[in-house]
Amino acid sequence: MTADAYEIRQCRECGLRYPLVEDHPFGRDCPLCGKETRLILRRELVTGPDHDPAPGQTPAIEALLDNIRSAWNVGSIFRTADGFDIRKLHLCGITPTPESEGVRKTALGAEQSIPWNYHRNALEAVGELKSLGKQLWALEQDARARPIIDLSDLPPDENIVLIVGNEITGVDPEVLDLCDRILLIPMHGSKRSFNVAVAFGIAAYALQTLNRTRS
Repeated sequence: MTADAYEIRQCRECGLRYPLVEDHPFGRDCPLCGKETRLILRRELVTGPDHDPAPGQTPAIEALLDNIRSAWNVGSIFRTADGFDIRKLHLCGITPTPESEGVRKTALGAEQSIPWNYHRNALEAVGELKSLGKQLWALEQDARARPIIDLSDLPPDENIVLIVGNEITGVDPEVLDLCDRILLIPMHGSKRSFNVAVAFGIAAYALQTLNRTRS
């Protein structure tokens, strides 16, 4: 089996049906019971077409991760950033970098295509970005927040930095005070917030949609 193909296999003992890709730690033995499996089908891995954004067509969007704890969340954000043309990630505080195996496992190679840097202090990083003329847009439940679904404008000549914060405490309050906009995702149910990687994906999609509408 090559790196650009996969197999669907089924265990002869317990009936588990699962996909097998190259370098699977169980090989062709069942990952559930360890017994022999049989080949059901073999397919090529499907990859999407390459898309190069037209230069100057839309404002550049970057993102800042303020003390994200989970390497898996960070890796997921890298993968989402690649899909939504986020130009750069600023990793701050305790946020794991792609040197972490957990980040690489969930990023699935996106950590190699998205430029990133690391700052120990998110407040200082935000101050530097603001001094460069970046528009700072935080995603947070806050009295000043505006529902992201109400956005109808995207500054055509501004570079935006989308800021997401810690899974428990959110964005640093002093970082929020420096932001040009604070956005929230309206929710139903008993929980007051989405998983940070999910929230990032929703916000990135919303900004991309505004880009397409305006262009």
